[in-house]
Amino acid sequence: MIPQAAITTFLALLTATQSHAQTFALTTESDSLSVLSLYTDHGQSQWKLPHPVYQFQTGDVDGDGSIDAMVGVIKTTRFRKEKGHRLFVFKNHKGHIRPLWMGSKLGGILHDFRFIDGRIRSLETSATGQWYVADYQWRSFGMSFVRFLARDTDYASALKTFNDPNL
Repeated sequence: MIPQAAITTFLALLTATQSHAQTFALTTESDSLSVLSLYTDHGQSQWKLPHPVYQFQTGDVDGDGSIDAMVGVIKTTRFRKEKGHRLFVFKNHKGHIRPLWMGSKLGGILHDFRFIDGRIRSLETSATGQWYVADYQWRSFGMSFVRFLARDTDYASALKTFNDPNL
């Protein structure tokens, strides 16, 4: 969870394959406004996120050799009227932040995610309340299910699997 301090900044200094330095930063300005910033050798780009943020990760989601920003926000969507944890993926397009994927859902009810070995690992519940951990990867436009690491289990077991660095 990201602390709801007045201003919280997360920086990940990353170097893209084009040998241009880029840094994604997330600044929390209030409990419902964060700003994603991209700093490159050529300038700065910003994207306002008018939603509470619960997670921030960076990594090469789409496998193009450039680092992307993954931001977990709490919001409703056009298709899902209840507030929930959503996953947005942004990329560096010619020095500007552009959305790669602004998903309303992965598989089940998303609680948390992290980026591991080129995949997004999720901690989710099913509609029946069972917990599971799954891996997803980018496929042309959107995230595609790869495998379950834990399925139909309780919260403690799912969390242990989710946090296991060896899986």
